[in-house]
Parts: sequence; structure tokens; C-alpha cells
Amino acid sequence: MGAPMVLRLLSSGHRVWVYNRTPSRLKSLELAGATVCATPLALAQTVDSVILMLTDFQAIQSLLLDDLASSTAQPTALPLAGCTIIQMGTIAPTQSQALAKGFAQVGASYLEAPVLGSIPEAKNGKLIVMVGAEADQYQRWQPLLADLGTSVYHVGPVGTAAALKLAMNQLIGSLTAAFAQSLALVQQVGLDVDTFMAVVRQSALYAPTFDKKLQRMQTRNFADPNFPAKHLLKDMSLFIEAAQALGVDTLPAESIRQIIAQAVDAGFGDDDYAALFNIINPE
Repeated sequence: MGAPMVLRLLSSGHRVWVYNRTPSRLKSLELAGATVCATPLALAQTVDSVILMLTDFQAIQSLLLDDLASSTAQPTALPLAGCTIIQMGTIAPTQSQALAKGFAQVGASYLEAPVLGSIPEAKNGKLIVMVGAEADQYQRWQPLLADLGTSVYHVGPVGTAAALKLAMNQLIGSLTAAFAQSLALVQQVGLDVDTFMAVVRQSALYAPTFDKKLQRMQTRNFADPNFPAKHLLKDMSLFIEAAQALGVDTLPAESIRQIIAQAVDAGFGDDDYAALFNIINPE
């Protein structure tokens, strides 16, 4: 997701500095006009805002905050004074709030802006962006975020957008698993899949994701994913933890998480999450 977002920002006229823990992945971005930085700290001290698109909370913590803790010679200094951190990955609300406090201690302001959409939407600037921030922060950075997404929503303070993102990703897992079950039954009894889809598309039950995943499930081709199964497993786990902390019954989500975990254990962790079909309807 990070690479197409960089290209989108460059095409929108922004100057972009980049860092990746795997430097070889930056060559194409450098050729496109991005400036490569040797360390995340060097990047953060060069720019007005840092967009983070990382796997999880631990990656963010180790990449920037732990680096600052070990690199700052003067504990009282504010090495990121004047910088704004825009966190766009999927993490828990409490984790996002912890990051806000951590970055404040080194002088940076913080907002969360997780997105809905994958690589095609990132390339075309059609992501849905959910922002958790104070009103003035949202107003300041909304034009930048609008270059990445056609819809930018100010959800509330830090933590609320993270919660909304988990709610949406729980739907990704649940809708995909429900569709996989129905498709499996249709196939097993010998019904025509085209007829099944025609009925689904005319009903109130239809979701566009069904058509996006249909061919993958029919051909069992889950390579070249826009969203790997291992990442959905992480997000389902975060949803369950957040919901349980608030007293929400998570039995349905736990069942879906178990199916996704079985797909990851079966070797589909780096494949598209539609591979859960292989667990529901084994060959």
C-alpha cells in the first residue's frame, strides 16, 4: 500500500521522502522522484508530516519511538518538534492512543487516518479515509488526505477512526466467509453458479466484494493479493480484543478468526484472504 500511495502523492505535486526497512523496495519510488532517507528519524526530521503505513503497532513503535529513545542524546529534547505523524495502518484504538502520547513526548502531533481500499484504490486516489483527530488537525491535513481518497471522514478524536476501521475489517472477514459458505453449498449440490450470482446480485444481500472474490474462489487462485490473509487475521484478532474489552459478544467474529487462522496455518498467509474458501470447501 505504501508504494502506490507515494506515487499518488508525487503525481499530485507533493515532494515525498521515503524510508523502508527493505531499501531495495524503494528503487522504483526513487526513480519516480521520491527522496530516499537512510533512517526513519532522518526522514521525520526533514518533513512536515510523516505518513505511516506499517503492518502493526509493534512495527511503528520499533521503527520510530524506540529509535528516538536510543538516538536522542538529550532526554529533554523534542526531536520531532513541529512534525505531524499521520498513522494510516490498522491498529487497535488503545494502541493508537498510546502512540499519540508517545509522539507527544518527542514533540510531534499525531492523528490516525486508516483507510478502506487496497492497491487499485491507492493508485487512483480513491481510498476511503477515516480520520481520528482534533478538529484543527483535521482541517489542516484534510487537503493532503483528499489527494489519497475520494471520501475523507472526520470520525472523532484519536481512537475512534481506529475502532471504525476494525469494525469494517471485521465485515470483510465475515462477508467473505459467509459468501464462501453459500458458494460452497451451491457448488456441492451442482447448482449453476451464474444463476446463484444472478439471484444474489438482484437481492438486498448483495455486496460488491462477492464479485471481487468469486473468480478467485472458483479457480482457487489466491496469489498476488491486495490484502493477505495474515493481515486479516491480525485485524480480526484486534477487533475481538477491542470488542471484548467493551463487553461485546464476539462469538461470530471468533469463528471467522478460527477459519482465517486455519488458512494461514495451511500456508495461505501471504495469499489473498479469499483463501479461507479452501478451509470452508476443501478440494
